Amino acid sequence: MNEKLYKRMNWPEIEAIIYSEEDNPHRLLGPHRDGKGTLVQAFYPEAVSMELCLPDGKEQKMEQADEAGYFAVCVNRAELGAYRLRAHFADGGTDEYEDAYRFGPVITQEDTARFGAGIHYEAYRILGAHVMELDGTLGVHFAVWAPNALRVSVVGDFNHWDGRRHQMRRLWDSGIFEIFVPGELEGENYKFELKLRGGLTYLKADPYAFGQQLRPDTASVIRRIDGFAWEDADWIGSRKKKDFNREPVSVYEMYLGSFAKPEDGSLYYNYRELAPRVISYVKEMGYTHVELMPVMEHPFDGSWGYQVIGYYAPTARYGTAHDFMYFINELHKAGIGVILDWVPAHFPRDTYGLSNFDGTCLYEHRDPRQGAHPHWGTLIYNYGRPQVRNYLIANALYWIEQYHADGIRMDAVASMLYLDYGKQDGQWVANIYGGNENLEAVEFLKHVNSMIKKRGQGALSIAEESTSWPKVTGDLNDGGLGFSMKWNMGWMNDFLDYMHYDPYFRSYHQGELTFSMVYAYSEHFMLVLSHDEVVHGKCSMLNKMPGTEEDKFANLRAGYGFMMTHPGKKLLFMGQDIAEDEEWNENRSVKWELLKRPENEGMRLFVKRLNELYRSYPALYLEDTSWDGFEWIDCISVNDCTLSYLRKSGKDEETLLVCVNFANVERKAYPVGVPFAGRYQEILNSDDKRYGGHGRVNTAILESDEIEADGRENSIQIRQAPLSVSIFACTPYTKEEKAARDKEKETAARAAVSRQKKAAAGKKSLKEELSARVEQADSAILEGKEKEKPARAGRGTKTSAKGRKKA
Repeated sequence: MNEKLYKRMNWPEIEAIIYSEEDNPHRLLGPHRDGKGTLVQAFYPEAVSMELCLPDGKEQKMEQADEAGYFAVCVNRAELGAYRLRAHFADGGTDEYEDAYRFGPVITQEDTARFGAGIHYEAYRILGAHVMELDGTLGVHFAVWAPNALRVSVVGDFNHWDGRRHQMRRLWDSGIFEIFVPGELEGENYKFELKLRGGLTYLKADPYAFGQQLRPDTASVIRRIDGFAWEDADWIGSRKKKDFNREPVSVYEMYLGSFAKPEDGSLYYNYRELAPRVISYVKEMGYTHVELMPVMEHPFDGSWGYQVIGYYAPTARYGTAHDFMYFINELHKAGIGVILDWVPAHFPRDTYGLSNFDGTCLYEHRDPRQGAHPHWGTLIYNYGRPQVRNYLIANALYWIEQYHADGIRMDAVASMLYLDYGKQDGQWVANIYGGNENLEAVEFLKHVNSMIKKRGQGALSIAEESTSWPKVTGDLNDGGLGFSMKWNMGWMNDFLDYMHYDPYFRSYHQGELTFSMVYAYSEHFMLVLSHDEVVHGKCSMLNKMPGTEEDKFANLRAGYGFMMTHPGKKLLFMGQDIAEDEEWNENRSVKWELLKRPENEGMRLFVKRLNELYRSYPALYLEDTSWDGFEWIDCISVNDCTLSYLRKSGKDEETLLVCVNFANVERKAYPVGVPFAGRYQEILNSDDKRYGGHGRVNTAILESDEIEADGRENSIQIRQAPLSVSIFACTPYTKEEKAARDKEKETAARAAVSRQKKAAAGKKSLKEELSARVEQADSAILEGKEKEKPARAGRGTKTSAKGRKKA
């Protein structure tokens, strides 16, 4: 190396680059002005010589500064343009490439300031791997947050996984490292290589990656999420205008990997292959939404997606990012909403993931009493760190904004709210006030919900929260957490506990069915029978029911009818609407073959009819959050195991009467009080033969009678099958009908009075006639007696004469 160039070398920093301990290699590498010329330095490990190739075709040999592969050259030009470098190796091989170190930073100080404050709601646009053009050059911009790392490199297929090749630049004090690597790299695998101050070097998957390898491989994949042609503008526009508290929401919860299995023996269908199959079934059944168990990348099939590694990557089990966009787009075109399960409560300990990311507890708490779930074996996010909050908030918005998700269902919210959730004394740390509330998590939940409301264009946020924490769906301005809906875990537990009892014993547990109405309007609830209720030895829904197989089906139909007519939105896990006889596991498909049995096909038709009624009758959804939508008729007939109640919409003619019989007893003329005089037509009976029942239904339209029952002036008498639910459409009489009926009643009353009078008059005439006859008889008797007197006197004289004659 010539002396002039030698003096320009910063040897300590060159050594840091060679030993991969430099956090700002751009200070040396790449082009740098040197007087009127430009100094270019390059490091290509194992290279024995290099040339600088200028855009005009001229080449200049670079001098070796270090035999490890460090080269430099001074060019008498102020601007070099898009030059290239050519490296030669001892084996005769060469590699010509564009220099990654000739590009300036992509991320701005404004970006890093917003990220540091936890308010960069599109952080995924600056962090991760992004295919882009920079200064006319196609390449990929890589960036990662690792503030405590000594050095970070991006490694992958494009640089032979050599961490010395693309060492990244630390951006001021942000903790973010970045580099732009030229080349057509889409689809290639990569990771970040981190080196700690103690010398430990290891690989991490990209937390913001748009793609991940299919397990068991663990690399991130360079993917684009732009360029998809969405066709759901009408759907999104309609969603923005809706108040889902006053809309029907019937959710089909599903695990994509076991909804259906390919016939060719492969493990999974692609998202594009799944779309028409899901649409066909969900449309046929009348559900309004599907809820997908987590589709974010996860390493362990048995976690069902609840132990996430790649929060920004749709799982490669079913395809790519664009494949998943296609799936959602097609469902939207078919009028079906898509809710995504999301897990902001915890993450797994896999070493290539978020745990101990930069050699410190970056995403989790350092203290295991704060940072670990002892039961789940997972780590808890540090919600007090702005960048961690930003990672999660931006992720929720990412699925809504980039994938057009219609809602986010947040898993395990209760575990976030309570510092002592699932822990014993000594296993948790109290908050600053000495309580067990996780104040940082509370603020995080409020923050993410506020942004979903602000930016989500009508998207829902739904909480799986199982405690009595107040105002989960309360207004953010009133101290609430701001969720749109909350899973009603109390109803679910009470309902299933009641249903498992033999009907003989149910009278002792009636309160478990009615208690939910005590708190039904304290939150905006969704009634759920989710995957959690049909796993881990809990049985399928059918086998939770008591009795013979016939009784099980009848119980389940009655139970589903009760659920669908109870206030609250609805969710049912796949397979339970066809009465699967086994609990769910992720390795098998839904048992569609059961539909060949009339009992299971009857259950499917029954659930389909329930969804049809639910969507068609406003009384079943319009006032879900108000007492105006519900009214008990009878909730105290505990010995009969019956319930009757009204669902209302504010219009009498839309009122529905629901009668449920959880006893295994038939009643043929069972009196039920009704809200008003009118006609009552049965629109659903779970004992209908088409659903697998015996046909003990009410076929005739029932006219109410002015006979008191259940504290009501009017009542009807119904036929009530054992273990059944009946739903009646209520039609009050019109004014004309009332007038006609009143006139009929008046006419009937007059006729009755007339008949009474005639009867009374008849009785009087008869009495008079009898009296006359009695008088006539009496007179005749007296007259006869009078006539007999002289005769008697003559007979007595003659006797005396004879006697005298004898004498």
